[in-house]
Amino acid sequence: MSGNTKTKQAKQPLLRGIRRIPLAFRAFTTSSPPRFALLVFSTLVLLFTALLSLPAAAADGKQTAFADALFTAVSTICVTGLSTVDMATHWSPFGRFLIFLGVNIGGMGVLTLASILGLVISKRLGLRAKLIAASDSNPLRAHGGPVNEGQTVRLGEVGQLLRTVALSTLLIEGIIAVLLFPALLAAKVPFVAAIWEAPFYAAMAFTNTGFTPNAGGLTPFADDYFLLSVLMVGVFLGSIGFPVIYTLARHVWHVRMWSLHAKLTLITTVILFFAGAIAFAVLEYGNPKTFGSMDAVDTTFQAFFLSAMTRSGGFSVIDIGDLNGSSLVVGSMLMFVGGGSASTAGGIKVTTLAVLALAAWSEARGRTSVQIFGRRIPRDVQRVALSVVAWGSTIVALSTIIITQITGEQVGRVLFDVISGFGTVGLSTGVTANLPDSAIYVMALTIFMGRIGTVTLAAAVAATSRSQLYALPVERPIVG
Repeated sequence: MSGNTKTKQAKQPLLRGIRRIPLAFRAFTTSSPPRFALLVFSTLVLLFTALLSLPAAAADGKQTAFADALFTAVSTICVTGLSTVDMATHWSPFGRFLIFLGVNIGGMGVLTLASILGLVISKRLGLRAKLIAASDSNPLRAHGGPVNEGQTVRLGEVGQLLRTVALSTLLIEGIIAVLLFPALLAAKVPFVAAIWEAPFYAAMAFTNTGFTPNAGGLTPFADDYFLLSVLMVGVFLGSIGFPVIYTLARHVWHVRMWSLHAKLTLITTVILFFAGAIAFAVLEYGNPKTFGSMDAVDTTFQAFFLSAMTRSGGFSVIDIGDLNGSSLVVGSMLMFVGGGSASTAGGIKVTTLAVLALAAWSEARGRTSVQIFGRRIPRDVQRVALSVVAWGSTIVALSTIIITQITGEQVGRVLFDVISGFGTVGLSTGVTANLPDSAIYVMALTIFMGRIGTVTLAAAVAATSRSQLYALPVERPIVG
């Protein structure tokens, strides 16, 4: 046998192995989109950590500490808004551009953005891309198998949803930026600064991030009701979720044609918005550090603004550390719930709360099924809702215990910041800015798990789902 023949035979297994890599990658992305999401999110975090560590990203031209760069990267990609450095002074224009780019990538959803790019390049959306994108628009799609999507975006409508995501992001952020620009000029922000601050604020509002580019944050605009109202509208539109925006774009004047998901999201969001505002107004009315020094009109407006921002926005006019302990509890509850599914907001999601509340109401009335608006909510959705709350509560509890032990801070203040991180809100009592490196890593992991989603995280870590063709004997433990 000649030497050339032996060489060719030796290379054949290597070539076959190389050819199998694309096939294995495709199988990985379609069989387990949640694991693919974890991989992509982790890769982006590492990439932005490296970029933010560059001397060019810092205003002083020095390399940012690894812990601070990592935390900022996580907070950016996960659209959280918490920071361990002064966002207004630490970063250079290049660093701010990275943050602006990162929040838009994280806000739209990594898998959604990848599918949009594929749609733009190939002019069509194949089944694989639809399956990947569907995992962003429907958290129940934890694997590539069959999923009942009757009340959410159907697989055949994924392409239209992706176009809605791209267009709504560009359009809404553009309109918000246009509205904010004259407001910033009226607030005596220099013309050149207002040119880039307006789109920056627009992105931070729609993605529910809450980073502020100027020193003092929103404090200089505390009396500018127009600017604050525009930010509230941007936060609201970002928090309801792209499937709801998609539904409203198609059937805005035909409420009967709205999906059950859209109805539950909008109703629960409005209820929490007003309930939070009333609670903050009552609890902070006599606090001289917050609402106690304001008149009735200012108190009412600031209560609604705080209610909107504790849900998911992350902007603040008052010092959160000055709130009463009772208000911190209310804020923690609102942050834990968060916004809508498949939105730029975090938390356990308003639909999760709605499903659990409806299940409790049905149980109290002795109904065997959960019904609302002429529809029945299946038991698998209820199980997912319970799992989300259980996983979320566990993550928050463990993070709070660890960070409290590391820092020695008051547990109430730590709990607020941890829930803010888990819910990707961005409000802080001041604890996060002073965390040691070990606690920074714990908080970063909490943010990451909160953004990825408890259902996605559980599905990614768990083994491949298996069918069980038998049922075990029934035995009822005592509950309650």
